[in-house]
Amino acid sequence: MEVAYLQTPMGIAEFQGDANGLASISILNDNKPIGIVPHILEDAIYQFQEYFEGTRENFDLKLNPTGTDFQKKVWDALCEIPYGKTVSYLELSKKLGDPKAIRAVAAANGKNPLWIVVPCHRVIGSNGDLIGYAGGLHRKKWLLEHESPVKQMALF
Repeated sequence: MEVAYLQTPMGIAEFQGDANGLASISILNDNKPIGIVPHILEDAIYQFQEYFEGTRENFDLKLNPTGTDFQKKVWDALCEIPYGKTVSYLELSKKLGDPKAIRAVAAANGKNPLWIVVPCHRVIGSNGDLIGYAGGLHRKKWLLEHESPVKQMALF
């Protein structure tokens, strides 16, 4: 498994993957040396840089996360949430065919190993509140504002 690090506006992101695809992307709470990017991870790093520059809305990467069949089903559904949009945990549960599975869907959402690429940050509470984000609600808020079609402009 190859590893690479990227400085993002929210901290250091760690990428892990091999020829079978990206296994994980996570945001770290501590510093790591950036170093040389292994060839197998260059495209992922490049696409993330474009995302943070605001020139990429969709990722085109080979993914290979580890999870249960149910988790992978939830992660696939997350990938269908358009850039700049949000859905509630209840809406996601209904889309998956079982509105009573909201807790299981939320748990699978929380186990997402592919930060941003599988956009779990786009799932919010039914009342519009930002809830349930493993990377911290401040990061969820930042990501949703970054993807918002309406940008707040400074007055002065």
